[in-house]
Amino acid sequence: MSLKATSTALPEVLVLEPKLFSDDRGHFFESFNARAFENATGFGGIFVQDNHSLSARNVIRGLHYQLGPPQGKLVRVVAGEIFDVAVDLRRQSPRFGQWVGMTLSPENGRQLWIPPGFAHGFLVLSSVAEVIYKTTEYWSQSHERTIAWDEPQLGISWPLEGRPIQSEKDRRGAFLADAEVFD
Repeated sequence: MSLKATSTALPEVLVLEPKLFSDDRGHFFESFNARAFENATGFGGIFVQDNHSLSARNVIRGLHYQLGPPQGKLVRVVAGEIFDVAVDLRRQSPRFGQWVGMTLSPENGRQLWIPPGFAHGFLVLSSVAEVIYKTTEYWSQSHERTIAWDEPQLGISWPLEGRPIQSEKDRRGAFLADAEVFD
C-alpha cells in the first residue's frame, strides 16, 4: 500500500492520503494498512476501537480528548463533508493551544491522524456526514474531557453558518484556562 503523509502546522498531526485505484467500474483503496500507517506516522501501536457517527449540517462534535489513557485518532469521512480540527493540549509543547483544521470528504480521500495529546472536533458542512475513526485506546467516560468549540483563546475559524447544533456535554465544554490538559 502506498500512503502519502503530509505534515500540518502541528507537525505531529498528519494528513494521510491512501493510493486510489480507479477504472470504469469505480475505485478501490486500502482505508487502513498497519504497516503503511506505521511507516507514514511512526506510530506502531494498535487501534482498539472503531467509532462511526452520523451527523446533520451544522453539528459540531467536540472538542474532545481523553486523559488517563489518551487516545490517538485516525479520522475519515465516508459520506458528506466535515471541517476537522485538532488542538495541541500538551502543556510542554511549543504549540500548546494551537489548532489545525481541514476539510475531509470521500471526494478528497484525506484521513487525519491525531496522536494522543490533542483534542479533536468537527463541524458538518454537508446536509449529513458519516465519520469513521479508529482510536488507540478504549473510550473512558471518566477520562473524557471537552474544550468549548468557541474558546476565544484558541480562535478556531469554524466555517459555520448560523448556530451550531451540539450535545449538552459539548455545550458545557471548558475554556482552556480551566481545562485539565496533558503535562
